[in-house]
Amino acid sequence: MLDLNFYKNKRVLVTGHTGFKGSWMCKVLKNAGAIVTGYSLTPPTEPALFDMAEIEKGMTSVIGDIRDLDALKACFDTARPEIVIHLAAQPIVRDSYKQPRYTYETNVMGTVNILECVRLSDSVKSFLNVTTDKVYKNNEWEWGYRENEPLDGFDPYSNSKSCSELVTHSYKDSFFADGRVAISTARAGNVIGGGDFANDRIIPDCIRAAFNKKDIIVRNPHSTRPYQHVLEPVCAYLMIAQMQYEDGKYAGYYNVGPDDCDCFKTGALVDLFCSTWGEGMKWINRYDGGPHEANFLKLDCSKLKTVFDWKPVWNLDGAIGATVEWSKCLRDGKNVADCMDKQISEFICASSWIKR
Repeated sequence: MLDLNFYKNKRVLVTGHTGFKGSWMCKVLKNAGAIVTGYSLTPPTEPALFDMAEIEKGMTSVIGDIRDLDALKACFDTARPEIVIHLAAQPIVRDSYKQPRYTYETNVMGTVNILECVRLSDSVKSFLNVTTDKVYKNNEWEWGYRENEPLDGFDPYSNSKSCSELVTHSYKDSFFADGRVAISTARAGNVIGGGDFANDRIIPDCIRAAFNKKDIIVRNPHSTRPYQHVLEPVCAYLMIAQMQYEDGKYAGYYNVGPDDCDCFKTGALVDLFCSTWGEGMKWINRYDGGPHEANFLKLDCSKLKTVFDWKPVWNLDGAIGATVEWSKCLRDGKNVADCMDKQISEFICASSWIKR
């Protein structure tokens, strides 16, 4: 069970804190009373959730490149974190085809750099590397991938994250076999939620179209993906980091994804968005060929459920509903930070595995 009181006054370092998932992570941690330090590039989008929700307030925000070991080490030495959650990444598949070298430098050497800082630290007790469901060799199977399946992502993004996993495994075996630091990775499916403004993601594309009162353009309506609200993996990550901090036996490799009923084809997902948003929204199928991306991909999360008695809190209807609520809050000029606090509280209250 995740006990958010555990994080009160804990020193937590979050890489990638200016991104979409990082902003939600820092918001939850600050609400729990953690002493939060973030290390990241400037926000990756304009607008950015990090800025509009004033995530920087009440934490230490360090702007730096994960590829810069000296700068990262200086941040580490000042923060002296007890828990490290590594989110920093180049996360877009299509961008990885445009900038493969940068993608590998960030996602592989960035992982090496953060693990070097952990190796040289005497304060860290728990480290979690967040990767992706795309680390697996994808055979387009109808069943979900388990943690013991081969890692061999196809495109540069997915493959760089497979490499990030292997780097973590090596450091765990080579330098932390004595258990002084508990090391885990978490492989999450696609996340949605308020404040994601990234390019080449279907829900941000839907929201941009809704704001501009235009039809939604869908480039591949038949691809199947696991979709979950961003609070699902964020809280699961915090649970893993807490549990392995308290008992190293929980260190390992975990899939974090929705139940099978929330693995939707993109076209069906957009149908749900349109019906939830209302206002006459509709979409157009405009397949553009594009670079290779998996058509079918889902995770088997039995391990997370068995080890921690975890289960998803919101189904896809709830996740889309929360995303639409946040987005309309932004459109209508309301306080989006207050909306985040409201949704975090509702999520916790609806859960069976978060202590209240």
